[in-house]
Parts: sequence; structure tokens; C-alpha cells
Amino acid sequence: MTNIKDQSLVIVYHRQPYEEIKVGGKTVYQENKSPNGIVPALKGFFKEVGGAYWIAWKQINAKTKEAFQKQITIESDQGTYEVLRLGLSSEQVKSFYHLTSKEALWPTLHSFPWLYNYDGSDWKNFCEVNYLFAEKACEVAARDNNSVIWIHDYNLWLVPSFIRKIKPDATIAFFHHTPFPAADIFNILPWRDEIIDSLLCADMIGFHIPRYSENFVNIAKSLRDLKIKRYSEVNPIFISKGEALAEPNVTELISYEGRDILIDTWPIGTNVNLINENLNTFDAGQKLYEIKSEIKGRKLIIAVSRVDYTKGTKEMLLTFDRLLGRRPELVGKVKLFVICVAPAQGMQAYKSTQKEIEHLVGNINGHYSKLDWSPIMLTTRPVPFNELICYYKAADICWITPLRDGLNLVAKEYIASKAGSAGVLILSEFAGSSVELPDAIKVNPFSGMDMDRAIDAALDMEEAESITRMKKMYEIVRKYDIVYWSNHVLGQFKNLKKLKTPVSA
Repeated sequence: MTNIKDQSLVIVYHRQPYEEIKVGGKTVYQENKSPNGIVPALKGFFKEVGGAYWIAWKQINAKTKEAFQKQITIESDQGTYEVLRLGLSSEQVKSFYHLTSKEALWPTLHSFPWLYNYDGSDWKNFCEVNYLFAEKACEVAARDNNSVIWIHDYNLWLVPSFIRKIKPDATIAFFHHTPFPAADIFNILPWRDEIIDSLLCADMIGFHIPRYSENFVNIAKSLRDLKIKRYSEVNPIFISKGEALAEPNVTELISYEGRDILIDTWPIGTNVNLINENLNTFDAGQKLYEIKSEIKGRKLIIAVSRVDYTKGTKEMLLTFDRLLGRRPELVGKVKLFVICVAPAQGMQAYKSTQKEIEHLVGNINGHYSKLDWSPIMLTTRPVPFNELICYYKAADICWITPLRDGLNLVAKEYIASKAGSAGVLILSEFAGSSVELPDAIKVNPFSGMDMDRAIDAALDMEEAESITRMKKMYEIVRKYDIVYWSNHVLGQFKNLKKLKTPVSA
């Protein structure tokens, strides 16, 4: 991996980069249960930089406030790094994260404007929390003038503008892990000017795919007087025409108020090496044997997501219900394993979604089950990663049909786990990763007829075709893995030094 040992990296992300547990009355910080995903990917940068810091929040109360450690040192396989934690009260967390972020911003980002809830939002508190993150980032960056402050995701949208006010010469990068909607959706937000002004304070703004970066640029152009300085055809890794999220061209550089801003468009990859290493263990072999013994020769379909109305789980279950009714010869011959992780406590926005999912699964199982078979196995608890990839390996079909998704790493994890062997990926054309994977069976999850077509095509596909398709997708996922993405980002950080111009206080 390319390194930037002459720079320090300050990652600003709301989640802590570890899991906190109590052992014998003492607090222990351990690696995340899943070594794949956004948090582990970001920690992978720590070995490549001169100094590594992570800023996150932790909920505290009157009892825990005195013992709360604002800064801790973590020593891990990714290297040693410092975690600076902001202590937030339950009221601050509820308002900032559960209400404003999840009930106003989240539905807007995912193009569900009818679910947008302004009444529960407290913008003042949202601003205050963002300021706390910015203040802490500037405190850390002041230790090293070569620091890159790398901010992640929409609930920290205002951090760049606060940093620019506190530390005008800071090098600021921002990355979106979510979709970025079109102007007619985004502009329903009453805070659109503040959000866009803040993002334009960054030196680099990153997105997974061209559609999302172009949506941002178009919104910014409609609200502010900026210039497009570099515009080109999309990289060949992206599908440029003929699909819902396809874009033929992409903006690479804009100028605003005398500053150049890099627009970076590159999708995060999965950790293919880690998946291969885990699957080559004795324990993985045992788990695969257990899964196949339990399946008893049936077709195994796996669907992995979390409880969220954007993930399309309801639409998938309704399609599966229709499948068993349309094709009675499949009754007793297929098994759908749905991993749909329940939301954290306090997430009211998803309660009705979880009830609806559980109700649908109960109805389908109640209607079709036999003594020795039930059509759906549902779990709302996270499955350990080393077990999950065994289910991927064993599954004949992976069914990933979100109504909207920034990228979707599950699709890439499934492909990496199959490593070119027989398997079929059904993928929503509204998932960001769909423009990277032409050999998946693409589907419009808003259309029941198209969902029926996709599951039929997956079940009826000849093994030779499924192997050919999977080999092609594996080549893509293997080449553009997490290491590739990391090298790309580090290279862009180096480019920032060439692009930056002095900013006066």
C-alpha cells in the first residue's frame, strides 16, 4: 500500500473503532466482530500514515461522566492509534442521531421524501454536536500541520465549515458512504444552504459512484457560483449507460471562491484476502459441512441487511411468497436465510419496519411449512463474520435488492466468498455497486414483475453460466479490493498538497 508517512491522518466518524465490553469489572476494547466493512477499512490506513487519530462520540451520563476517558490509546494489528472521544448525553444523542440524522436526513438521502420528518429535528443541537467534532479535530490537527482531516458521512456534514473557521489552513477531506440524492429531493431540506456551504469548505469530497458525485455538483451549481475545472468520461470500471445509476461523465475538479476542490469518485472494496484466509481454516470447513448437512440438497438463498425501510426486505419477502405460490414444485426445495439485523435501541424510525418483516416471515412460514421444512429462517442478530462468509460460500443465490443503497459491500463479500465457483447474485440496480458488476442479475425492486423475473432467472440459471458470471465478477472484486481503494485515497491525499492554495483567516 502507498503510504504518506510525512502526514498524519485524523479520521472523524461518529462510530468508535472497536467494541467496548466489561471483563471482570474492567473495560476492555476489542476488535469489531466483523473485520470487514467501513470501520475496519478505515483502520487499515493507520499503518500507512505518520500519525493516526480517530474522533468519535460515546454516550455518557452523570454516573459515568467522572470516569469517562476522553482519550485512549489502541494497539492493534492495524497499528497504534489514538481515539479521542466526545462525551454526549442521551438527550444529545437522541436529537443528533436518532431524530435529526435518521428521521430528517436519512430518508432524504435515500429519496424517501414522504418519510422526512422535520418536526422531530433539532438543528441547533445538530450544529452543536458537529462543532464539538470540528473543535476536537482542529485540536489534534494543530499538533501536525501536515495533517489530513478525513470526515465521514452525512451526520457530520457541518464539520468542514466549523473546521475552516477554527483552522483556515486545514486540509479537509470528506467522504459519503450513503447515496447523494438529486436536487429536487435534496432541496426539501431547510438547511440545504448550510450543508452545501460546509461541504464546499472541504479540499476533497468523495463519493462511491459517479451518479452521487454528479448529483452533488449539480446541487452545488444550482445554489452557488462555482466553476467546473475538470470533467471527463467515467472510469471504465463503471457502467456508463443503460442502467438506473449509470453516468457517462464525471466531474473531477471544481473551483469555488478561489479554492480548488477535488471531487473524488471511487467505490470502496472488500477485503478479499481476509475472506480467503478465513474460508481456508479448519473451522470454516466444519461450518460449511454443517450448513450443507442442514440444507439437505435444497437451494440456499441468502439475504443480508439490517432492519431499514431502504433495504427492500419487505419487497423481497413478498416476491418469495409469490414464488412459492407461482411455482409449487419449489415448495420444500428452497430455503431462504434472511439475516436482518435489528436496529439499536431508540431507533423509532425502524420499529414498524421490523414488525412488518417479522409478520411477513411468520405468514409465509405458517402457510408453506412442513414437518421437516420451513421456507424462511430469519435472524435479527448479527452473524459473526467468520460464519457469515461460510453461509455465503454455501449459498446458491445471494439476494440483495435495496430500494436505495450507497454501495452495498454484502454483494462484494458474497462474490469474494464464492471465488469464481457457481453462484448467482441478484442485485438491485439502485445499489451503488450495481454499476461495477455487469454480470449480476439486475432488478428494479420497485417492480413486483421484475423481482419475479429475477428470482426465476437465478433459480433456473445453468451452472456453467453461473460459474462464468461469477468468475467475471470475482476478477473485478479481486482487483478493486480494499487495498486498491486505500491506495487510491492515499494517492488523492498526496494530490491535495498540489491543489491547495493559501486561505487567509
